[in-house]
Amino acid sequence: MTSPPRSRFGSAGLTGRPRPVRILTAVVVIAAAAAVVLGAFQPVRPADGRPLAPVYGVCVAAVLAAIAQLAGLRFRLGPDAVSVSWAEAAVVVGFVLAPAGWLPAATLAGTGAAWLLLAWCTGLRNVTEIVHLIASMTLGVAGAALVTSMLAGDVPVHSARLPLALMAGAGTYLLITFGLVVLTLMLHRDAHPGQIATRVLYAKLPMTVGNLIVGLCAVYALIREPFWLLAFGPVLWLLHRTYRFHLRAAEERRMWEAFAAATARLPGASEAEVARAGLLGALDVFGARRAELEVRTGHGCRRYAQDLPGLLDSTGGRSGPAITRTMAVSGRPVGELTVWLAEPGLPVPRDEAAIAAYGEALAGALHDAAAHQRIVEVEARAAHERVHDPLTGLINRASLSAEGDPLVRALDRERPVALLLLDVVGFGEVNSTLGHGGGDEVLRLIADRLSGLIRDGELIGRTGDDEFALLAPVATLADSAAPAHGEPSPLPTALRRARELVEQLRVPMEVAGVRLSIEVTVGVAVERAGQCEVGELLRRASLATTRARELGVTVGTYDSGQDASSTDRLALLADLQDAFAADDQIMLHLQPAVDLVTSEPTGVEALVRWRHPRRGYLSPAEFLPAVERSELLIPFTRRVLDLALAAAADWTANGIDVPVSVNVSARSLTDPTFPAQVTEALRRHRTPASRLVLEITESVAVSEQEIVDEVLARLRSSGVQVSLDDFGTGFSSLASVTRMPVDEIKIDRSFVDEMIDSAAAGAVVRGAVELGARLGVRVVAEGIETIEQRAALIALGCPSAQGYHFCKPMPADKIVQALSQLARSASGGNVTPLRADDASTA
Repeated sequence: MTSPPRSRFGSAGLTGRPRPVRILTAVVVIAAAAAVVLGAFQPVRPADGRPLAPVYGVCVAAVLAAIAQLAGLRFRLGPDAVSVSWAEAAVVVGFVLAPAGWLPAATLAGTGAAWLLLAWCTGLRNVTEIVHLIASMTLGVAGAALVTSMLAGDVPVHSARLPLALMAGAGTYLLITFGLVVLTLMLHRDAHPGQIATRVLYAKLPMTVGNLIVGLCAVYALIREPFWLLAFGPVLWLLHRTYRFHLRAAEERRMWEAFAAATARLPGASEAEVARAGLLGALDVFGARRAELEVRTGHGCRRYAQDLPGLLDSTGGRSGPAITRTMAVSGRPVGELTVWLAEPGLPVPRDEAAIAAYGEALAGALHDAAAHQRIVEVEARAAHERVHDPLTGLINRASLSAEGDPLVRALDRERPVALLLLDVVGFGEVNSTLGHGGGDEVLRLIADRLSGLIRDGELIGRTGDDEFALLAPVATLADSAAPAHGEPSPLPTALRRARELVEQLRVPMEVAGVRLSIEVTVGVAVERAGQCEVGELLRRASLATTRARELGVTVGTYDSGQDASSTDRLALLADLQDAFAADDQIMLHLQPAVDLVTSEPTGVEALVRWRHPRRGYLSPAEFLPAVERSELLIPFTRRVLDLALAAAADWTANGIDVPVSVNVSARSLTDPTFPAQVTEALRRHRTPASRLVLEITESVAVSEQEIVDEVLARLRSSGVQVSLDDFGTGFSSLASVTRMPVDEIKIDRSFVDEMIDSAAAGAVVRGAVELGARLGVRVVAEGIETIEQRAALIALGCPSAQGYHFCKPMPADKIVQALSQLARSASGGNVTPLRADDASTA
């Protein structure tokens, strides 16, 4: 037999029930009462072959109905308890013992007595529930008796039709009671009927089949061999144990499946989220009507509670026994979990152990949520402190740039922007007099005053120990004193704003019982929005503040003429990396060296230029020092070699057989891998090594002699020529020439400029020419610009020279034409100075 759920019905009776369930209960009670009354009007007459008289049979059927309920089993279906009993067997046997019409009355009497006894023993006080159960079973028996009577008729009990009729009656009983269970649970819990039916059938079907077999065997024994009824005791006991094991295994599986699902949902980001998941999980796992959670924290206790959704009775979810377990993590109490079970009886040890295990899992999730919350708070505090000054609450220097740059970029490019840097005068004296606590209070008061003075669109921040900065578009600085016509002048307006802040901060304040008047020095920097960043404005305002202190004034302005540093220089290396990715920024201007007598070209010097996209053409002096100190020297040297060898390949293809000279950095000659870099460049351009001349200065020649000598030796052994540039300007020119072999000497232009008027300069030139002749190396004079200098060099015996007199440095795409023109002039004996369009001075 399957009875409707019991745990849903509280002591409030029908008044607290959902309306559909109240209607269902009333209908069942009325139907059961009608069945009993109608059966009572049927005549009680002996039937052929019945083992007992009708009156005794009715009494025995009532007793069997009571025993079937007392020996029944219960299982949980969520928060509800569903009963299964031996009712089918009692119905089968009762039909043989008693008239069919009186079976509803016998069932009513027997089940009523049994449930009254159970209520007294277990403490069940829900009269409505007992009435609902008894009425449901009475109605089921009435339906079973009707179907069995219709199929069996008046056949004797030993007729072959009777077993079939009894099985049909038992099936009818099962369908009626099963349907009432599913309908009641569905109305109560709004659950899917298919899920409820599947669970009930899984629990009931094996017992129903067993009940039917037991009932039929009992009928057979009762009619044929009553002696065999003695063997039913042990058999029924074994079957009862088997049914109990089956139901308990099903409940254990359901509970642990729900346990696994519930614990998987426990992790959460907050305590409230974990608590809600934990309480809902407890209701589902233990079929509880209510769950409560007390969480202990360092600030006290917080309580959470959850009733079964849809619970409407007046018991507040506490109709069953309560189990309370303390939750702890690593021995530290976290809180308590209390679960009110749906069953009115005492909890079994399995429930207590499962709730304890669930409490441990919930404690771990609460501990993790608390740790996560602390991490979130720490990260939020750290994030706040990263962009705010912890003392004053103002944004810090980094945040001023991070927030200020987007604000500036959002303005019109021509809109002036001012940055005012305020430095507290004599703040060290405040600290030494009032202590650091007093100094901190002074800074907080200054921050509060400045915060009250800022206007819309302005940013205020603390940028140093005793420094504050105000960033503002100049238009927001205009006040009632501004000119009535046109835009106010940016700098005067910013200066007025600076003096206003000075006066406001000068108002006395009281700190630690001492009345103070704070003085500040203000540095002002103004620039157009499209040409500045906050970091640069801060630097300029800092310079203005320093200058104001030096001059002894309160407000100072930025003067670019006094700025010894420039951000352009700092940005050169970053810009140079961009230049490597472009094809038109790093370029060469080429200047030929010619024979002084014939003007025939003897070589070409490659002079590197940088066509900067913002600053225009840059000479080597403006960027080479920074390159030589950086890691960009190797890629820079590779680019220059590639450009020079590519240009040499062009004039060689046009029949002009002269080498190209490239200046080499000191760091390159101290790099043991430099010869391999040169060899690789020559290979890429398929150029003979003799076409490349590497120019080194005298200072390079005397630095780190061992490494330099080794590198130069490897270069010369590969066929590359070496030229000693700026010869005569150092203190060891002769030592350099005698120590290492060179292929060319270049006389510095300073001697060429002075040799006409200075005998000493002329002697140096003559000595260099004679030294070159004795050593068998080429001699080239640099910087020749006039015909008089050319004549003087010829008189001194100098073979070749380079300078504006012959040809200015020019781009690589014009050098072939220039070299061809020089060759033609050499054959004609005339020298025509060549100009290089857009060429910068060498």
